Amino acid sequence: MSLTLTLVVLVVAVALVFDYTNGFHDAANAIATAVSTRALTPRTALLMAAVFNVVGALLGHGVAETVGSGIISPPDGHEGLLIVFSGLAGAITWNLFTWALGLPSSSSHALIGGLAGAAVVVSSPVHWSVILDKVVIPMVLSPLVGFALAFVAMVGVLWLFRRARPTPVTRGFRTAQIASAAAMSLGHGLQDAQKTMGVMTLALIAGGYHSGTGIPLWVTLSAAAAISLGTASGGWRIMRTLGRGVIELDPARGFVAETVASSVLYTTAYAFHAPISTTHTITAAIMGVGATKRRSAVRWGVAGDILTAWVLTLPAAALVAGLLSLLLHPLA
Repeated sequence: MSLTLTLVVLVVAVALVFDYTNGFHDAANAIATAVSTRALTPRTALLMAAVFNVVGALLGHGVAETVGSGIISPPDGHEGLLIVFSGLAGAITWNLFTWALGLPSSSSHALIGGLAGAAVVVSSPVHWSVILDKVVIPMVLSPLVGFALAFVAMVGVLWLFRRARPTPVTRGFRTAQIASAAAMSLGHGLQDAQKTMGVMTLALIAGGYHSGTGIPLWVTLSAAAAISLGTASGGWRIMRTLGRGVIELDPARGFVAETVASSVLYTTAYAFHAPISTTHTITAAIMGVGATKRRSAVRWGVAGDILTAWVLTLPAAALVAGLLSLLLHPLA
């Protein structure tokens, strides 16, 4: 086996490891609300999320193509493969660090920050305009949109059911949450699995084993399987933070938060091909529905810790990836 092929296999394997960590790190995004309101048992929720992650991963390639060709343009050969490897290593490191702390940070932004950091330190091209348009601006707007839409939608639900008996309403929304949790899981697959597909394709191109921006079928299937396995393995630390740490959710608020967040995920994936954070979107939506109770209902201290992790994700992953890229660069 040639050195180039060995590096390609190594980078693809590390990409799938990242995809797996993405799955268990972000499992909470899809099912924490449904589990916390007892709409689904943890085991059932994880199984459902794993299945719909696979389905979502098969529904499009717009986000994958943005990540695969729009973030960096690594050189062909060993140098390019080492850059991609370093970017993935930086993202995995940040995922594991925030998972250990139980903080729902963005795996997507960790990956993009890692790729950019690994490329810029060795003077490889970074497409800053794409990062601004499809990463930074959506990173700011998607949580704001998620918060605002969730707040407005929840106010509408409260008004619509203001004279209804609480018990049947709660029962109805608990049932409806099964559908909204499935929609959120599908959106997670649609967004997050595609990012790994893009990186795998980037490695294949750098190694000379693929051309163009199209995503090979085996890449799609393997990325879908890896994120699904990661989701099925859990992610209980972050699930506790997201399900009950920010606010005590009821079924109605859980349903609204998931419905709004999944709508934002679908819109950005299909309309803009923008790799937004499922973590940011669902967390902001949870804060939005929580704010309709009273200001003190949202645990703003926990929210502040989450926000800090959000802000640090891009630069922290970039720093780790950049240092590794510098160390490996002489080997190219």
